[in-house]
This record gives sequence, C-alpha cells and structure tokens, in this order.
Amino acid sequence: MSFLPSAPWRDAFLSHISKMPMPTFVLSTLHRAPPGSLTEWLPRARTCVFRGMWCALPENDLNNAEKNPAAFESDCVTFTTDKRMLKYGEIFASGEAPAGEGVSGGGGPVEAVWWVEEVGFQWRVKGRAYIVGNDIDDGGLGAAKAREALQQRMGTKDEKQVAEWTWSRELTAHFGNLSPTMRGTFKRPPPGTPADKPYDDKTLQLGTKLKGLDDAVARENFQVVVIVPDEVEKLDLNDPVEGRRHNYIYQAQSGRWHMEVLWP
Repeated sequence: MSFLPSAPWRDAFLSHISKMPMPTFVLSTLHRAPPGSLTEWLPRARTCVFRGMWCALPENDLNNAEKNPAAFESDCVTFTTDKRMLKYGEIFASGEAPAGEGVSGGGGPVEAVWWVEEVGFQWRVKGRAYIVGNDIDDGGLGAAKAREALQQRMGTKDEKQVAEWTWSRELTAHFGNLSPTMRGTFKRPPPGTPADKPYDDKTLQLGTKLKGLDDAVARENFQVVVIVPDEVEKLDLNDPVEGRRHNYIYQAQSGRWHMEVLWP
C-alpha cells in the first residue's frame, strides 16, 4: 500500500449518490449455466444497497463498533451480502480466488449500475468483486488473494496510522453500520429455499433484531463485498444536445485513470 492519487470520478460519484433517498444499484454477476447449455455463463441481476467506499465507512452515530483510523482511501465500492445467497457463490465460481476452507476471496467479474434520477446521471462500475469475511485476517489462499487485490487500490492517507488499521475491525464496523433489523436478516431462514421445508427454526427466524455485534450465526453469514473497479462510466442524460459519456479506465502500471469523453 502506498500513495495513490484519488480517482478523478470519485468525488462526483459520491456527491451524486448522496442525493439518492436510498443508494440502491443493480448488480450483475455471472451464473454458471446448466450442463448442455449453449453458453457457459448466464447473467444474474439484483438490487443491492451501496455501503460506502472501502476504507471510508459512512458516518453513523448509532454504530458502536470500534472504527479503524482514517489511514487509507480507496476507489472501491462496497455492499454487504449473506454467504448463503447465490451471488456469493457466483463471485467465487467466476473468480480467481477460491475460498477453499475459508469464506473470503472471489474476484469474479461484476457490473454495478446506479440511475441517479435526482441529478439525471447514470453511473456504471465494471470490475472484480472480492468477499471480505471473518477469516480475512488469517484465512487461506482466498483471503490472501482478496487482501492483495484490495491493498493494491488502498492509497495511504496517514502513514502514522497504518499500523493501527486491521481488516477484521473494518468488517465489524460495516456490520455495526447496519440497523438492528438489517443485522437480524443474517439470521433469517436460508434464502431461496422452499418455505415448507424443515430448517433450524430455533436459530433462524424472520424479523430478528440484533442490537449487538457478536451474534455468531449472523456474523458467520455476514460478508462485505468490495468491487475493485477497472472501468467507470458517467453518463449525463440531462440535456439531449449537450449530454456526454465520460469513460474512465484504470491503468494498473501507473495507478492512474485514463478518461475519454464519448457520445452518449
């Protein structure tokens, strides 16, 4: 991790997203097609909630989790998921970093799209998604690959605080930033399974509220997903005459972004 210039699109992106009543976006992943299909992969899309940039957790006075110091800044988008959901497996199946016996890793290709009606802009982020789970500090190959991929995009803001920053503290702070009702969703019945089939109804229930941060079942299912962007597109749809598409492509060797102005 070293000094990286802030992404040229970052401030505008965060400013636009802040105007949304709820910062939802559509996330597309790749799902392996059934045997005998004409294609290897099928698209899968769903609505997710943006949870801030990695290393820059949004302020929340109700979050009583210990926070990391502001040692780093990144251009990586975050959201949360339950490891029992399909997108968790899809990110691993299409990625470079299998979890093995752990839960962290992935690297599968994804696209995230925001339509910000309040300002008339569409944002598209294309990149690779990595799972940060409860083995991120000391897990196997998957955790190591995730740490490596994210560290390459974590620019140092304060060298004096780097040693105080930990992966597991960042993960717990994300859990703490959720409402008690949202934390409780990680103890719901297994997502996508038939509602008439038996399950552990003593442990898993809909409508659970968790005020604390240490529920073992919820924390086992809770994961932070971090999108490492390779390409970002800002599309201005305000003016049919003056509208433009700004396309930013990450240059890995220099750590900088190349921008082109395109017709919409």
